[in-house]
Amino acid sequence: MAVDKGRRLRVSPQSRHSFAEVRTKLGAFDRFLLLYCALFAAFGVASPFLPALLHQRGLGPSEIGAVLAAGTAIRLITGPVISRLADRLGKHQQILTALLAAAAVIAFGYSLPAAFAIFLIVSVAHASTLAPIVPIADAMTLAAAPGRFQYGWVRGGASAAFVVGAVGAGQVVQATSFGSIIWMNGTLLALAAVAALWLPRNTLDRPAAPRRGDVRALLAAPGFLPLMALAALVMSSHALHDGFEVLRWADGGIGPGAAGLLWSEGVLAEVVVFVAVGPALLKRLGPAGAAALAASAGVIRWSVTAVTAWLPAMVLVEPLHGLTFALLHLACVQMLSVVAPPALAATAQGIYGGVAVGTMTAIMTLVSGPLYGAFGPRAFWFMALLCAAALPIAFAMRRMSMKA
Repeated sequence: MAVDKGRRLRVSPQSRHSFAEVRTKLGAFDRFLLLYCALFAAFGVASPFLPALLHQRGLGPSEIGAVLAAGTAIRLITGPVISRLADRLGKHQQILTALLAAAAVIAFGYSLPAAFAIFLIVSVAHASTLAPIVPIADAMTLAAAPGRFQYGWVRGGASAAFVVGAVGAGQVVQATSFGSIIWMNGTLLALAAVAALWLPRNTLDRPAAPRRGDVRALLAAPGFLPLMALAALVMSSHALHDGFEVLRWADGGIGPGAAGLLWSEGVLAEVVVFVAVGPALLKRLGPAGAAALAASAGVIRWSVTAVTAWLPAMVLVEPLHGLTFALLHLACVQMLSVVAPPALAATAQGIYGGVAVGTMTAIMTLVSGPLYGAFGPRAFWFMALLCAAALPIAFAMRRMSMKA
C-alpha cells in the first residue's frame, strides 16, 4: 500500500484480495451470529414464562401440561421430517426462512381468546415450525464454517443470547404482564427470519438425488447409531437437573439468590466451552475423546449432586455443565459432519436432536418425578449411571476413528 502525491491510497491487487477475504469471513460469521442470537433470544423470552402465561390466561395445571406435552410430541415428528425435506429439495435457506416467518406469526396466537383448544392448536403449530429450525440452521452453519469461523463461536453467542432474553423478559414481565412475552417472542423470531434471508449461499443448497433408502443408509453408516446412543444417554441425564436441581439445593439450604447464581454459573461455563475451551479440546482429543470427557464429567457431576448440596461443592461441579452439554454437543455435531453425507446433513441433525436426544430426554423427564419422589437426591445416581453407560460407546468410537 502506498500514498501518491494527491494523498490518495493505492491498494495493490493482493491487498484488495486479502481485504475481500477478510470481509467475506467476517460477513458470514456476523450473519450466522445474528440468526442464532435472535433465535435463541426468542427461546429465552418464551421458554421460562410460557407455563405462567398459560396459567394467567386461565388454564389449569392439567391443561398446561397437555398443551406443553402436545408441543413436545409433535417436535419428535416434524423435526426430522422437515429436515429431511430440506435435504431432499436442497432449499435449506428458503425453508428455514419460511419456518421462522411462520413461527413468528403463530407466536401471536397465544394472544387469541383464552381457550384450551385454541392454545393446544397454537402450541402444536408453533412447535411444528420451531422443531426443524435448529437442525437446519446447524447443518447450514457447519457447512459454512470451515475456513471461516468456528461453529462453537456461533453457539456460544446463542447461549449468551438465551440468557439475555430470559433476564430481559423477566424484567419486562415484572413491569407489565406475562402477555409481554408474546410480542417479544414474535418480534425476535421475525428478526431471525430476516437474518436467515441474509445467510450466505452454502454447499447444501442443491437438490439431492431422489434415491430410496437414503435414511436407511444413514442409519447403517458406521458410527451413526452408536453416536445417537451416546448423545441420548448423556444429554438426557440433564432432565433430573433441569426439573429438580433447585429443589435439591433448597433442601440443602441453598436459597433462591444463590441458586440463581449457580444456574448462571453453568450457563456461563457453557458459553466459555462453546467459544474457547471446546474447540481446543476437540483439536487435542478428537470428537470421540471429547465425548468421553463429557460423559466422565457427567459421572462426576451427578455423583457429587447425589451425595451433597454443600454450596462450595456445587460451585465446583456446576461449571461441569460446560462439558456435559456444550462439549458433548460440539463433539456430536463434528462427528455427524463426518458420518453423514452432505446430502443428509439436515436429516442427520434432525435425527440427532429431534429423535435420539429429544425422545430420550422426554422419557427421562417423565420418569424424573417418580425417581426423585422415591429416592430424593439419590436419584442423581441414575443420571450418573446414564453417563457411565455412554463411556464404553465413546471409547469404542475413539478406537474406530484411530483405526480409520
